[in-house]
Amino acid sequence: MSGTDKLKNKIEDLGGRAKEGIGKAAGDADTTDEGRADQAKSSLKDAGEKVKDAFKK
Repeated sequence: MSGTDKLKNKIEDLGGRAKEGIGKAAGDADTTDEGRADQAKSSLKDAGEKVKDAFKK
């Protein structure tokens, strides 16, 4: 996994966490759900990159 990909995934995860927190604070379920979806997407990308790395070895 390249450093750039790791950084992009981490930024997406942090953005999702922030969005989820804002949604909870504002009582906005849609924003909360979007934040959770962003976090899930980031986790899936990380997992995919780890699988790729495992096959490269």
